[in-house]
Amino acid sequence: MTPGLDNRAPAGRRRRHAVRAPFTMRAGRWSANHPWLAITVWLCFVAASLVGGSLVGTVKATTQDSLHGELARADRIEQAGAFPEAPAAESVLITARTGDLDLQQAQAVAADLLARMRALPEVAKVADPVTSPNRDAVLVEVEMTGLADDADARVGPLLEATTQVQQRYPGLRVEQVGSASLAKALTETLAADFVKAELISVPVALVILLFSFGALIAAGVPVVLALSAVAGAMGLAQFASHIFPAGELVSSIILLIGMAVGVDYSLFYLRREREERARGRDHRSAIKIAAATSGHAVLVSGVAVMVAMASLFLVSDNTFSSMATGAILVVAVAVIGSLTVLPAILVTLGRWVDRPRVPFLGRRIQRAEHSRFWVAVLRPALRAPLATFVLSVGALVIVAVPALEMNLKRPTATDLPRSIPILRTYDRLALAFPSNKLGTSHLIAIRTDVADGPAVERELAKLSTQIKGDSRFARDRPPTVRRSADGTVFLATVHVAGASDSSEATQSLRRLRSELLPQTVGTVPDTQWAVAGRTASDADFRDRMAGALPLVVTFVFGMTFLVMLVTFRSLVVALTSILLNTISVAASYGLLVLVFQHTWAEDLLGFTSNGAIVSWLPLMLFVILFGLSMDYHVFVVSRIREAVQRGVPTRQAIEQGIVSSASTVSSAAIIMVAVFGIFATLSIVEFKQLGVGLAAAILIDATIIRAVVLPSLMRLLGEANWWAPRILADRRKTDVTQRGSDADTQVIMAAGDR
Repeated sequence: MTPGLDNRAPAGRRRRHAVRAPFTMRAGRWSANHPWLAITVWLCFVAASLVGGSLVGTVKATTQDSLHGELARADRIEQAGAFPEAPAAESVLITARTGDLDLQQAQAVAADLLARMRALPEVAKVADPVTSPNRDAVLVEVEMTGLADDADARVGPLLEATTQVQQRYPGLRVEQVGSASLAKALTETLAADFVKAELISVPVALVILLFSFGALIAAGVPVVLALSAVAGAMGLAQFASHIFPAGELVSSIILLIGMAVGVDYSLFYLRREREERARGRDHRSAIKIAAATSGHAVLVSGVAVMVAMASLFLVSDNTFSSMATGAILVVAVAVIGSLTVLPAILVTLGRWVDRPRVPFLGRRIQRAEHSRFWVAVLRPALRAPLATFVLSVGALVIVAVPALEMNLKRPTATDLPRSIPILRTYDRLALAFPSNKLGTSHLIAIRTDVADGPAVERELAKLSTQIKGDSRFARDRPPTVRRSADGTVFLATVHVAGASDSSEATQSLRRLRSELLPQTVGTVPDTQWAVAGRTASDADFRDRMAGALPLVVTFVFGMTFLVMLVTFRSLVVALTSILLNTISVAASYGLLVLVFQHTWAEDLLGFTSNGAIVSWLPLMLFVILFGLSMDYHVFVVSRIREAVQRGVPTRQAIEQGIVSSASTVSSAAIIMVAVFGIFATLSIVEFKQLGVGLAAAILIDATIIRAVVLPSLMRLLGEANWWAPRILADRRKTDVTQRGSDADTQVIMAAGDR
């Protein structure tokens, strides 16, 4: 770079080169020059998103939105039969609190319950009481009116009636469970969990930022911006739900990712601005430098996260598409806020950003570049890079090895925490009436010609006979068959002896699909059939995840490589980025298996191990972690490259770049680990696994990967770190020369000349 080049160039050349200042600097400069306008526009944007989103409403995903393959075929066959929708069913269980059940008293309770239920407009039918085979329970089954989809919103009066009966007969246990009441209880539990997560995550992030900045306002700015980004994305997600119907996890993903990246991006920007002011820069120059350096890192990191999340669209599953949409929206909003409204806030606050100072912490001036601790941590990697790299990577590989034994499973009612009262009722119902377990049946959908209807009925009779002799099917509940009005569609319900995730259910599904149906119904000409149900849904989902994984991995690897290549103009940096991220993800998989497929952490995290990992989690974790890991990688490598571009030797540049960014990366990582760790305290096991997986990966990435593996690898590669094909190398030189003619960029590049 030639500082005097701009002075010799014509005025027109100077203006043309000035336009080539980094986009992030131009955005920060505009916001700094128009602070109140930038703040007003941001507030209007967030408010418009929330108000507009509430006006258009949220389109919630239905079961049909996620159907594929044989499940979709079964649904099409069922729809062709024009069967009336199955109503929501509730069960009221009457048992003794202690000792044997007094059947006479239980029948009196059931009679009272029947009278109350039949008087409710939400009830269509109440069956006669049924006594369990062991005569230790009485069951009253209730059929609700209306559609099953919104039954959870209408089940309240039924629960109230059950409660009234329970209060009248305190000597017996009277409790209700069913698809609607269970959905209502889970919704309330999740809502309470997320409120707790929100209430805890904000103070935790604020406390960590107080330790990082030593000033209340400086600590509050990233939290406020992160919350505004989450709010704006929530509103935008309601608009997006009209394209990708919102799944039940969208809000939690927006909160989880939004708080993490929103705080981190603001932290990167604010710390760099503060560092430059501590070195004597005036306020606006410090903001320009932060915009061009940390702002650029934020932009690249955000793009990397969004690109990684976009890979979920390749799964062709609405659940993943809606989560990807929510994550992309909140990351985009967080990036825009960091690049626009944050500089405006800093200019408006001025020196007040460092007020009020926290006693002791406020007087603690952080000079990361002189940190003896991080210099000591880096010493082995810089002095013995080969040994350090081999040992650290070897340790991570050992941690990752348990991932080879990962067992995938979709959670069922048996995996939900028994701290939720209705699930204890579910257990008692399953014990007294084993065949009444929710979701323990296969649904066979058959479509044929009218003339072949009698043949299908005969084959279904043969099927029923074969099933009776198989212990994997429920012997006390024979198959039931429904026929459409035109006689072309049949729906057969086959009950399973075990739970929907049991080996009996899986084996019975395989036998139905591969043997029994082809040998019976399959022999009728021009007949279509398909098996659906919870067990079939779980098995097909696992197969779809296995099929989508190679495509998603290839996309993420390829797009991450391109983003890093374009950003750093280095083939080596792009390849090592993928390598390091893959190692950290693999290690997190191993930890996840060690924690959740075994029982040693049950009391610590408050869960009961089912010996499996949630089937959607590995794919989701891979995508999120690959994106979030770019935060630290881009930030650290950018600081190293800054030093190299100033002419600092690579070895010294590695030390300067990592040490100068270490405190910022540490603070950002602690915040992410804390936010993700909060999710490990929630009730539902899939959220615990998501929180632990993310927290473990970020902790590994920010410590072992960035402070040990990265410096040792870069030290081994030396000047080869910056190798690139001639076309990229020439482009990189052109960019530096052109940007060197911009006066603001000269200030930035000179910032390293301490």
